[in-house]
Amino acid sequence: MTNADSQARVGDQRFTGENVRRILKRERDPHLFRPIELRSVTARNRIAVSPMCQYCATDAMPDDWHLVHLGARAQGGAGIVFTEATPSEPRGRVTRHCIGLWNDAQEAQFARIAAFVSAQGAVPAIQLAHAGRKASVHRPWEGTTPLTAAEGAWELIGPTAEPYADGYATPQAMDEAAIATFVAELSATTARARRAGFQVLEYHAAHGYLVHSFLSPLSNRRNDAYGGDLARRARLLLEVVDAIRAEWPDELPLFVRLSCADWIAGGLTIADTIAVSRWLKATGKVDLVDCTSGGLDPRQQIPVHPGYQVPFAEAIRREAGIATGAVGLIHSPEHAEDIVANGRADLVFLGRALLAEPHWPLRAANVLKGNASWPLQYERGNIY
Repeated sequence: MTNADSQARVGDQRFTGENVRRILKRERDPHLFRPIELRSVTARNRIAVSPMCQYCATDAMPDDWHLVHLGARAQGGAGIVFTEATPSEPRGRVTRHCIGLWNDAQEAQFARIAAFVSAQGAVPAIQLAHAGRKASVHRPWEGTTPLTAAEGAWELIGPTAEPYADGYATPQAMDEAAIATFVAELSATTARARRAGFQVLEYHAAHGYLVHSFLSPLSNRRNDAYGGDLARRARLLLEVVDAIRAEWPDELPLFVRLSCADWIAGGLTIADTIAVSRWLKATGKVDLVDCTSGGLDPRQQIPVHPGYQVPFAEAIRREAGIATGAVGLIHSPEHAEDIVANGRADLVFLGRALLAEPHWPLRAANVLKGNASWPLQYERGNIY
């Protein structure tokens, strides 16, 4: 019997000799560069491009900037490439320069982006969001101050008629009809994301945006079915998950981004977020919690340092039994590898590092001696 014909039994599977060699090689790869299976989707590594607003759209339309921005990170070797926060209606934009997905023209542009990202070997992913009472502001480099009526400010919505901060417009408190409309619009946008060719969808329930403002006791003072204890405050989030899954196929993964702590007395704590993550896990509809924090209240006090949010991902993974993503000032290949190799998170979401260096994953693969393929057109530049 030749080596090619030899077989070995591992667990309940049978492997040819070549497959055994392939498996052994994979197990020698750094954990950061081992593929991850999420339902029917396989990402080539554990590096995700974190959703990052670009604030450069015209009429909420993704354009060539977004294609090149996201395409470059796909060429650079990331496993999953996320769009920026994408609302399902105009009021959900943070600024008037943010993208959206509620019409056919936007869907067509997103399809072009998703196809290019996929052609580079990365998984195209979209983050849906609604800015709620934090909407209608200037861009960060313009001060993030609220727009005036003369500048085109629009109506805000939230759980109650309480503004985000002094100087911000007072949102319209959402009644049950408004909540139902929001959920229906989100379902329609999910169908558009599916048709556009995205393979991962994440809902942004963090950073003080609409669903986070329902979750936190600091911003949700309702006394109906959507307010009160944590379970009632989480009702909208669970309805969002149901609405998305009604249009998002079972074979495709769904993530939820949560602010794991409000960093202010009386706000959400990691214990609260573990409970919410358990409820998400119990639905059978959510595959991963993307663990960030803060953003609800400008009085927050955050002890920022490299990896400062990783303990949230580790605690939720351990206590809620659901996969997690770690984010927050993760810059070095060694730090990212440590997070995944030690079971602190299943994915590492990178933002600033990938803005500075679109080919960070390719350099990280060389540093860690991992498996990553350079685009043939760029192979001459592999000097690491």
